[in-house]
Amino acid sequence: MANSESVKMGERQRYVPGGATRIGRIRMLWRASLLIVLFFAFCPARLLAQKATTNHDVILRRDPTTSSPALEHLTKGARLTLVDALPDSGFYHVKTEDDRVGWIFAKYVSISTAQTPATPAIPTTPVTAPPSTECDSSLAAHVYHPSRLIVKQNCIAVTGTIVDATATETQKQPDGTRHEPDGDTHGWLKVDPGFESLLNSGNINDEAGNLVFEIICKFPVTQPDAKTACQGFTDHVSLPPVGSHVRIVGRYVQDTFHGQWNEIHPVTSITVTP
Repeated sequence: MANSESVKMGERQRYVPGGATRIGRIRMLWRASLLIVLFFAFCPARLLAQKATTNHDVILRRDPTTSSPALEHLTKGARLTLVDALPDSGFYHVKTEDDRVGWIFAKYVSISTAQTPATPAIPTTPVTAPPSTECDSSLAAHVYHPSRLIVKQNCIAVTGTIVDATATETQKQPDGTRHEPDGDTHGWLKVDPGFESLLNSGNINDEAGNLVFEIICKFPVTQPDAKTACQGFTDHVSLPPVGSHVRIVGRYVQDTFHGQWNEIHPVTSITVTP
């Protein structure tokens, strides 16, 4: 009887209603905790933003070269955030405290040993422009300094009206586009209703609420470090006059230089539409 009772007691102790479910949940929580620990251990660079300061009065430039236009003059001790951890051509890609993005000569940047959590990215409104398969992928080889562009959609088609991008400029152009030193156009498209989500704060604040479009190598290149990109390439995109309602096909990107606006760059085609 003692042995029989002992067996029964053992059976009652092993059987707990819902016990298997609770054990399973504990195991799942333990595994999840382990994955989180491993993620933080092996991926710190993704979670931390590298801070830096200027150790000398320095120029914030548009591109990583001393011949590039100056965006801002920074004083010694100005605080920065590195956009990229490693220098490029002797320059660091940085963001200032007023959110200006550009390049600074690396020897004038002191990297902080302390790292602070990066600001979480704010979710953006999904792009409403339908994807297109009409883009000429070979144009990417002739884009000047492509690493400055964040590709948001490889190929889209957007409609709107071409407006004068030189209206507020000292030097007006008959075609309504700014003739950039790297040979590209800097045009404005007032997008049709339904395409407003293609615009960001840079477009609103710096581009009069318009979407920028760039036809590459359209004009003579006057910027020395941009000549290689256009060498041997001839542009074939026609540019309709200001006021034309058009359909533009090209790659949708964000320019991390300048005001960080969104643009179609490079443009594959522009077609006049009713």
